[in-house]
Amino acid sequence: MKEFIITEAKSENAVLVGLITPEQNERQVKEYLDELAFLAETAGFTAVKNFSQKLDHPNQTTFVGTGKLQEIKSYVSDNEIGLAIFDDELSAKQMRNIEKELGIKILDRTSLILDIFAQRAQTAYAKTQVELAQYQYMLPRLTRLWTHLERQRGGGVTMRGPGETQLETDRRIILEKISKLKKDLVDIDRQMSSQRKNRGKMVRVALVGYTNAGKSTLMNALCKTDVFAENKLFATLDTTVRKLIIGNLPFLLCDTVGFIRKLPTELIESFKSTLDEVRDADLLLHVVDISHPAFEEQIEEVNRTLAEIDNTHKPVVMIFNKIDKFSFTPKEEDDLTPPTRENISLDELKATWMHRMPEGCIFISAKKMLNIEELRALMYRRVKEIHVTRFPYNDFLYQHYDLEDEEP
Repeated sequence: MKEFIITEAKSENAVLVGLITPEQNERQVKEYLDELAFLAETAGFTAVKNFSQKLDHPNQTTFVGTGKLQEIKSYVSDNEIGLAIFDDELSAKQMRNIEKELGIKILDRTSLILDIFAQRAQTAYAKTQVELAQYQYMLPRLTRLWTHLERQRGGGVTMRGPGETQLETDRRIILEKISKLKKDLVDIDRQMSSQRKNRGKMVRVALVGYTNAGKSTLMNALCKTDVFAENKLFATLDTTVRKLIIGNLPFLLCDTVGFIRKLPTELIESFKSTLDEVRDADLLLHVVDISHPAFEEQIEEVNRTLAEIDNTHKPVVMIFNKIDKFSFTPKEEDDLTPPTRENISLDELKATWMHRMPEGCIFISAKKMLNIEELRALMYRRVKEIHVTRFPYNDFLYQHYDLEDEEP
């Protein structure tokens, strides 16, 4: 339940903490902490300072070294900070020790994402999924004082048997809740599966991508709908399916939850049915925020998540969105250092690995409606290929159809 994650401290100032390790360099850590700051803002907190430290691996007891922890403690006490957010998942031991030393609330990346999901869940289905993920996250961390759990067993009557500790009681209560929530999701999954079967044999197209890449905005542009879209992470949790007709070709378009680096495994498991829309799709539209400096890493993260749900065999169209926000700084003539992503223009970028997939990628701005008609034509061709394979006797219907004949 939402109460188990720290949500009552909204508008509090927070410090962010990350590690530079052999697996992630200083540049990456800066980008990750920027993303963590965006997550914190989405959850209602204000990130005021970043702390990072170079270590071979996280300290097993305090995540960062004792010297860095004292530095954080000094800043926290001098600046009225109420929350510290760590960019990696903390163990119960680490969380307990850090909280004891700093004397403020502690969140890790996973608990922050779970908190955002709890805020964003609108339907009973999404709320059930988030609640299950939160209980699964809490279970191995019961060494902390979750004494309030017992009060949720009606009437305040103790449920402890002879010799049963409070920790054992809390653990049993959580296990019972997890079992009930899983049964509830099985029932909901069955209903969702029936709904998908009732859609018949229409071609299904799913929007996938990193969170805040513009999937919902694109769906609104294509379908002329009012799917909720906002410049915040995880604006969409519940799957939205709309029937879209391009020319004389009808198909289903599905908007799904965005992916993110280190998406908690608890959420991947509990959102299985939401991701089933991706599994059942015939074509994936991978929406990418090309204005983001680390968009290539975001592409890799989405591909890793798709691999986790065994969905790497589907045909994919790459849609590079937000070209209206793309910016670069040309190199000085006497600068002989190799160009970075910040020094490359959009045209130069298109001439790199992207030019090898001319039928599989397109550059648009969903917000400014740039190249949307070109995208509709590309979608028409790709959906038609799937449709005529499934219904070969309809092929003649599309042989002489021209999208240019379609009224705007």
